[in-house]
Amino acid sequence: MSTSFKSYVDLDKSDQTLDSSADESFNEQLTPKTLRGEMIIAKAHYVLLFTPITSQKNGKSGVLTVTNFRLSFVTSEDKPAEDSLYQENFFLGQYDVCLSNVDSLYLFANDKKKKLLPDTRVPDKVKTLQVLCKNMKVLTFSFKFSPVGHGKQLTTGLLHHAFPKRHRLLFAYDYSEPYVEYKTQVPNFRNPESWEQEMERTGCKGWRISRLNRDFIFSPSLPQVFVVCKDVSDKQINEAAQYFRCKRPPLWCWSSKSGAALVRMADLIPADQDRYRSHENTMLESVRRSHPRKTAPIVIDLTKDAPSPRDLELSYAKLRELCAPDSSRQFWIQDNHFYSLLESCKWLLYVSNCLVKADESAKLLRKEITVVLQELEGRDICCVVSSLTMLLLDPHYRTFNGFQSLIQKEWVIMGHPFCSRLSHVYTQEDNQQSPVFLLFLDCVWQILQQFPTQFEFTETYLTTLWDSAHISIFDTFLFDCDKDRLNAVNDSQNPLVLRNIWDWGEMFPDKDISLFYNPLYVEPPSLTPSEPLCIQPYVSDLQLWSQCYFRFLPLLEITEGGKPQIDLTARALLSEDESSEDVFSGAYHVGSFFPFTHWRTQTKVPPSSLYVNTSFTLNNSDVQLDTQSVMTVTHL
Repeated sequence: MSTSFKSYVDLDKSDQTLDSSADESFNEQLTPKTLRGEMIIAKAHYVLLFTPITSQKNGKSGVLTVTNFRLSFVTSEDKPAEDSLYQENFFLGQYDVCLSNVDSLYLFANDKKKKLLPDTRVPDKVKTLQVLCKNMKVLTFSFKFSPVGHGKQLTTGLLHHAFPKRHRLLFAYDYSEPYVEYKTQVPNFRNPESWEQEMERTGCKGWRISRLNRDFIFSPSLPQVFVVCKDVSDKQINEAAQYFRCKRPPLWCWSSKSGAALVRMADLIPADQDRYRSHENTMLESVRRSHPRKTAPIVIDLTKDAPSPRDLELSYAKLRELCAPDSSRQFWIQDNHFYSLLESCKWLLYVSNCLVKADESAKLLRKEITVVLQELEGRDICCVVSSLTMLLLDPHYRTFNGFQSLIQKEWVIMGHPFCSRLSHVYTQEDNQQSPVFLLFLDCVWQILQQFPTQFEFTETYLTTLWDSAHISIFDTFLFDCDKDRLNAVNDSQNPLVLRNIWDWGEMFPDKDISLFYNPLYVEPPSLTPSEPLCIQPYVSDLQLWSQCYFRFLPLLEITEGGKPQIDLTARALLSEDESSEDVFSGAYHVGSFFPFTHWRTQTKVPPSSLYVNTSFTLNNSDVQLDTQSVMTVTHL
């Protein structure tokens, strides 16, 4: 563990009364810098933060604060941001957690663990508080040396503000920093022009843009503009959509140059199936006629063959228990049966299921056969499989901006219920929380491992994207549909200012954004048709995403190795900076969880000039890598 941790276990009770008057001014200096609109709710002094999976004998002392935006721990040992070796988030400090990222709170007393539920009374004496986050981060705090009442006051404030019951209580509505919209290259798909450009890029035939949902009078979960079959009138769509869940009939996602289309739709409403089936057949017949050769489409039923959101939530709970143990004892017990426990949680099985369906869809589209993805409401696994299918077939979506436009099109604007699935708002009844978006990112990471030169972005970007989905400032992942988003903007009492997550400069400095770009990316020639990615989708071909799931366990970090060290070496090979020679001489090292971990200290991190350069793109005429190259190694 870091040498900055001090032991407080053997102190006598007579020594445990600290001179608060002498240190009062010092503690005031440890107050976190607040954002505009951020208010301090509660504060506790002399709090100990324990290193993950330790026996709680070593702690870092500091001040713990709850605001309407975050839980913040500040210690005098924190390094200035400019000297930090890790990812620097402008909104969150090293040991800060956004309240939207808090999943569960636990109290520890006499070796017993008790979960705190919202609206429950906090005990008068709070000794140890554990915060379990949605991204598997675990923070354990001790109030052993805090003044009387500080522990209860802080826990009560955290319990109240971390589980808001209304959407308007999220910090995005209070954040008053002026926002200048940055013109990103990511279309929002709220207007016909965005869809027209996408249809023209893919060579779409037999489909048209519909404004049937203007002012969301047709379906609240769909955007105001979407693409439907060309030979079907809006009146016919309106009539047939009454028999589909959420009024989501067959909608266009993507087209191949041959005219085969990728389509998504919801299941029929469970009533008179025979009667309703005729309307579904009518819609599928229009899909068939939209094909240039009138080829019948293939319907892939994801409701039967893919995991449900509930299945994913149960699986993720087991995975998180495996990757975020409470103690070192639990860690070593689980370590003896790690692979059997991993298999029992079924997470990789569900990843495999989605990859298999995407691979099946991609192969059908390559054969010029239209594919229709059907799911309960067409808003969860449909998003996963359709996005993966397009990643396999279209190299545009493997670029940095192309991937972001894919998420904007298939997830954000098409109504994936981010608010419900990420549990931004606490509802005591009918909990719909489920890590569907994480499942998708994990699937993308698996493909990235098999094709490391085919993606312009890195696993660091994917991990950061998952973390950013739990920050309650940007609107991208805060709503269940675009209707809710625009209603918040037009609220006369407290209008929401939309802030785009794709403007990463709002959250990170250039040196961290540069780590989102893959130095091994080979841009395909624009004039040559790109071959689709033929993946190995089965469980035996998959790995566990260690950077995302294990980065908060310092015991598992390789101090001078792992994929980040390989990435650093690749950047050095492609950089003309003089410091690149030091990389090969062994002067610079990073840990295997870089740039996320804060628990271990890297030996020596390279200067920013080595990895700020984002122009690490290999052309076809550039350096050829053989099988023994360090850049082709996936494991150390």
